[in-house]
Amino acid sequence: MFRYFLHIAYKGTAYHGWQVQENAITVQQVINEKLSIILQEKINVTGAGRTDTGVHAEYFMLHFDVLKPIHDIAKFLDKMNKISPVDIAVYQLFKAPQEANVRFDALSRSYEYRITRTKNPFLTNLAWYYRVPLNVDLMGQAAKILFDYTDFTSFSKTGTQVKTNNCKIYEAKWLEKDNNMLIFKIKADRFLRNMVRAITGTLFDVGRGKLSLDDFRVIIESKNRSNAGLSVPAHGLFLTDIEYPEGLIKRV
Repeated sequence: MFRYFLHIAYKGTAYHGWQVQENAITVQQVINEKLSIILQEKINVTGAGRTDTGVHAEYFMLHFDVLKPIHDIAKFLDKMNKISPVDIAVYQLFKAPQEANVRFDALSRSYEYRITRTKNPFLTNLAWYYRVPLNVDLMGQAAKILFDYTDFTSFSKTGTQVKTNNCKIYEAKWLEKDNNMLIFKIKADRFLRNMVRAITGTLFDVGRGKLSLDDFRVIIESKNRSNAGLSVPAHGLFLTDIEYPEGLIKRV
């Protein structure tokens, strides 16, 4: 048995998230089908995480096991891209130890939430169009407060089955682009369900003057999702990077 990591990207608009589910098209389902065709055996991939309906991934990693080694990598990648839908791209294949796991071996994940402040038909489903004035400097100050905490229960979807709601935030900042784009960048060792969208929505409340910096801190400390802001729409969210220990995977 041979294990491979596969680097892909996808536009999530047409999919009900990453994970296979009944009566809905998902990215995992499509990848399983295409790999099974090309490798001529039943393939079930494991993803580095779950993205919700409409969420995009510029960088996503999955792993799978296959009975025979893949010798012609360029041919394999070319075939995968030819038979995959236009909204899924396959970029790189890596050899990995049999015990390697794309989810549990990840050191960090990075997300961006993208907002356009002018109506742009070319960003439909790729950024949230939001016209209300925002105090971006204050939102940036609130984002820095995240570094003071590890328990983010207040930003987690309720009812999820996880052992802990603790996460280590490595980066959290707002960027303004010349083309009227506003981007929230966040990086952590792990994320809870709906966490980035809930944090972004609560930061928006700060930017709108609805919450103070002290209010933002109180919301985190309350460990109560109902105290935080609404989740921003899924179509502005992008998974942009996943980091792994050096030497874990090798390009083939």
